[in-house]
Amino acid sequence: MSEADDVRRAFARQQVRWRDVRFRSWMPGNLFVQQEGERALIDLLRRNGFLPLGERKVLDVGCGPGKLLLRLLLLGGQAENLVGIDLLEHEIDQARKLAPHLEFRVGDATELPFDDATFDLALAFTTFTSMRSDEARRSAADEIRRVLRPGGALLWYDFWTNPRNRDVKPLGMKDIRRLFPGSQIDARRVTLAPPIARRLAGTSWLACALLDALPFLRTHWLALIRPPAR
Repeated sequence: MSEADDVRRAFARQQVRWRDVRFRSWMPGNLFVQQEGERALIDLLRRNGFLPLGERKVLDVGCGPGKLLLRLLLLGGQAENLVGIDLLEHEIDQARKLAPHLEFRVGDATELPFDDATFDLALAFTTFTSMRSDEARRSAADEIRRVLRPGGALLWYDFWTNPRNRDVKPLGMKDIRRLFPGSQIDARRVTLAPPIARRLAGTSWLACALLDALPFLRTHWLALIRPPAR
């Protein structure tokens, strides 16, 4: 079975779980995680001079249904400059229905169908942990570096721990540095462990906020990665 087939099977297994009402975006725990992540993302982009997005071209690698790109419209992104790509055809079909004014393509992160130096910013949100092989991750990292313009960056958001999901392979900061050697990396741990957030947020938002202050309870790395000039 190929790497792509492995990813498709993993997503099919997880689809049943994601339909559970506990994982809906409007549930208190998920809302807490989303709002905390939004603040951290905006702060990181602002601190590194990427806001407002303006004329910058953005590629979302593993875009799913395209919701992240829609959020970027609120940060000054222009529809004609926002592009999403995903391996799963049904995700791209949904993205095109949700945001018909944006460009979406079916494709593999290890073989991006774009010219060299096309984008100013790439996004990889829970993309690399979905790849099980080191070879696939290295190929995807190489492709992202290839399509970034000089001075461009990758915005990374992904698990460093996820003991409940065997379909993903968590990656720590050492793994990120190996994938993007020589890069400047501005990173922080984010996202209160979702099982904790889902359990507590409905009764005490303050308890979630206090626990979120403890870095060891945050399950993801959020990083802006600037590869060296090619």
